[in-house]
Amino acid sequence: MISFTKRNLKIYFRDKSSVFFSLLAVLIVLGLYVFFLGDQLVNSFKDEVAGAQKLMDSWIMAGILAVTPVSTTLGSFGAIVNDKTKKIYKDFRCSPIKSRSIAGGYILSSFCVGVIMSLFALALVEVYFAVKGYALLSMLQFLQVLGVILISVLVSSAMMYLVVCLFTSQNAFATASTIIGTLIGFVTGIYLPIGSTDQSIQYVIEFFPISHAASLFRKLLMAEPMKESFDGVPEKFLDDFKLDMGVEFKVFDHTFTTLESICYMLLAAIIFYMIGILVTKKKNK
Repeated sequence: MISFTKRNLKIYFRDKSSVFFSLLAVLIVLGLYVFFLGDQLVNSFKDEVAGAQKLMDSWIMAGILAVTPVSTTLGSFGAIVNDKTKKIYKDFRCSPIKSRSIAGGYILSSFCVGVIMSLFALALVEVYFAVKGYALLSMLQFLQVLGVILISVLVSSAMMYLVVCLFTSQNAFATASTIIGTLIGFVTGIYLPIGSTDQSIQYVIEFFPISHAASLFRKLLMAEPMKESFDGVPEKFLDDFKLDMGVEFKVFDHTFTTLESICYMLLAAIIFYMIGILVTKKKNK
């Protein structure tokens, strides 16, 4: 399985276009913020809170960390579709390699790609903060962010594995990748603050597992900026801000705690992996 994982990693990083399009969702989010959404978001808060620019920069950077695992793990799983279209998968099935080792190799390589690219995104976030003159993450914050990255990559990999299992052609996979890369910003509440959407859309965002990763990243990256911006401001105003911006999720009068969000993501990863494996077994019969 380890050898098969290395093979998939080499295929992914050898294809520069695949790596680029894996980061397309990240580039879309960053581009929209820099050229369109950034000023609008900052202007909506600058008259009410101090340090609105730093606050919103931290908010969008947290969103970038949340979408990176989704797009990169999906790009890595392109190896499955490629092996199917080129009939390479049949050669694997005729070899001594066990089916679970093949599936495990795909999943493990996708997880590794997600972690590597997420760490790359984290490095870019730190560079951005340094250029803007903001404080960098402390060692404790870095370890906490790293922990959230591992969990978000796990659940993203599980979800994308299920998605990719449904495709057998490169055209279908490419189309799905484009759609997912475009929509992921909406369903995680990154393009628009969750508070500005309808209640039905809010439920979709709040129950989407990756949205909880975005929430956790926001709690970590926005902790200090919120402390500075809302110093001396009534606590209710801060609570409303957290709910409107997706820093916290409140469903049916219950606010998700950090532990509950982590457990929810882990449970979602288990469920999606189980469904994906069942779909794979059914297709291979």
